[in-house]
Amino acid sequence: MTTELDPRLLSMLVCPVTKGPLQYDREAQELISPRAHLAYPVRDGIPVMLPEEARQLDN
Repeated sequence: MTTELDPRLLSMLVCPVTKGPLQYDREAQELISPRAHLAYPVRDGIPVMLPEEARQLDN
């Protein structure tokens, strides 16, 4: 089941590492930070914005 993320919330969130913008991957339920190459999980509609919880992305 995929959960929608409020677009207003997404517009306010930034990567805690780079302070750059995030992209929402609805299917994977992750917030992607292209600059940091990290994917932050979204659990039950709540973004988990902890670097230690993020998944490293392949370049």
